[in-house]
Amino acid sequence: MSDTVNFLNNSSFSKILILEDLSFQRNENFLFSNINVSLSSGEILQILGHNGSGKTTLLKLIVSALNLELGKILWQGKNVKNIRESYLENLLFLGHKPGLKGLLSAEENLTWWRSLNKTNSITNSAAFKHVGLNSNKDEPCCYLSAGQLRRAALARLYVSNAKLWVLDEPFASIDKQFSIELKALLISHLDNGGIVLLSTHQNLEIKNMKYISLPYPDKVC
Repeated sequence: MSDTVNFLNNSSFSKILILEDLSFQRNENFLFSNINVSLSSGEILQILGHNGSGKTTLLKLIVSALNLELGKILWQGKNVKNIRESYLENLLFLGHKPGLKGLLSAEENLTWWRSLNKTNSITNSAAFKHVGLNSNKDEPCCYLSAGQLRRAALARLYVSNAKLWVLDEPFASIDKQFSIELKALLISHLDNGGIVLLSTHQNLEIKNMKYISLPYPDKVC
């Protein structure tokens, strides 16, 4: 993965991302509470939990898609509330939904996304070759299958300059062969000093992996 941006520097072992006492309350009950974890360059965090335990909610708090009221997030020692623009420039979030405009092709969607984000030199064609979508990249996304839509969305990982990747079930709707390719890309990003947070039920067995497990929904208090 020679096109991956290298983030390693002299401070690669310092804590880049810190989650402090993150909690989320819904209807007077806590969906989860007191989430504490810190990540350095080259580390990956896997979020575990059953459906309804709050995995997606936690990821949305981390990427500022939901308002954080309890706890705080530090990026390079600074509260993200005070450096929101800079923090988001260093972040790539891929959620459950592909986030693609149905009337545009995968090629057009990626070109549009690149115009809004800092991206590296790898071409769209190279990215689509990695995800196995070259033959379908010019079709409107509304005609693509769920697996093809997922691949079109994941193509952003190959062109992104973001240090922090936050991924919600990235292995959903993709086949075994591309799962191997995606895992290799995650490892390459980590080897170059990137940070990954993801929810997945897959056993990835990646070095420098940390885990947090959210409680069963029926145990929320």
